[in-house]
Amino acid sequence: MNVPDSMTEQENVQVADRERYSRQMLFAPIGETGQAKLLQARVAIVGMGALGTVLANHMVRAGIGFVRLIDRDFVERSNLQRQMLYDEADAASSAPKAEAAAARLGAANSGVVIEPVVADLNFANAEQWLADVQLILDGTDNFAVRFLINDVSVKHGIPWIYGGAVSSRGVSHTVIPGETPCLRCMFDQPPARGTTETCDTAGVIGSIIHTVASHQAAEALKLLVGAHQQLSRKMVHWDLWYNQYAAIDVSKARKADCPCCAKRQFEYLDASLEEDTIQTLCGRNSVQIQPVAPAALSLEEWAERLQPLGPVEKNPFLLKLHLDESLTLVLFPDGRMIVQGTEDPTLAKSLYSRYIGM
Repeated sequence: MNVPDSMTEQENVQVADRERYSRQMLFAPIGETGQAKLLQARVAIVGMGALGTVLANHMVRAGIGFVRLIDRDFVERSNLQRQMLYDEADAASSAPKAEAAAARLGAANSGVVIEPVVADLNFANAEQWLADVQLILDGTDNFAVRFLINDVSVKHGIPWIYGGAVSSRGVSHTVIPGETPCLRCMFDQPPARGTTETCDTAGVIGSIIHTVASHQAAEALKLLVGAHQQLSRKMVHWDLWYNQYAAIDVSKARKADCPCCAKRQFEYLDASLEEDTIQTLCGRNSVQIQPVAPAALSLEEWAERLQPLGPVEKNPFLLKLHLDESLTLVLFPDGRMIVQGTEDPTLAKSLYSRYIGM
């Protein structure tokens, strides 16, 4: 995107309501020139859960000209503790998160173009939804989608900002293709299924969400106004409950043999990685999810972890979690799951991600 001349920048800010952004423009590193750049910027946010809602709120109120909100899920009552854009009416109506967030944010700033996308981001549509923006913000809760974002980022030269939070812990890292290590430089493969905590099993406090997302949002503003010298070159970790903070310098962590940014092998954009992993079981009102890479789960440990979420049955071969009268999750030691009570692959994938991690 071309940088406009100063006269056009001033006119753009005037048209966009100078009073609205007056305090942000008084911040010297942004100023009028930076605000004009923000008004022309295009950002995609993947995931409109806890992190995503805070990120979207920051981006829209800061005057990012175009914000795309991507999420496959709907609002539930358990979301309201930390997902700041939703209310009880959204939960009662099972409103799609992307649509509910867009409506709320549109009322806050009608001058921003907000595009809600109710879809499961996957290899087939990732480039469609991510390749036409300047910046991708990570509001997801699983590594499979983050590695997909990383592939699009490197392939198209689009920066993205990784963020994650669970329990009282959080992490953030800014990825700039060609300058910083990409996600696969630091994590060659996603963590094995079932080895990471999720908010639905370990819980989460709202304050860590705001800490991580606010750091991501600040990095986003730096990128969009061109303040690259101020960008963090560190992976930042927090544990707010136990008063821990660490900033790890990863500027030298780029790998000469990284399959993504060095060899440009975009494996997560390859359909074969997800082929035949999600299957509707004909006549059984069930969906089976089969991990590409088998896990080795302890059913005893998982029974203890899932017990607070509903009645659990276990035998040496499988574990059943009864979420409610209609939905049952059947988990096998190799990570395979059958979601009973639905034929919707997107819902099944969402439940797997929430309770097991993807």
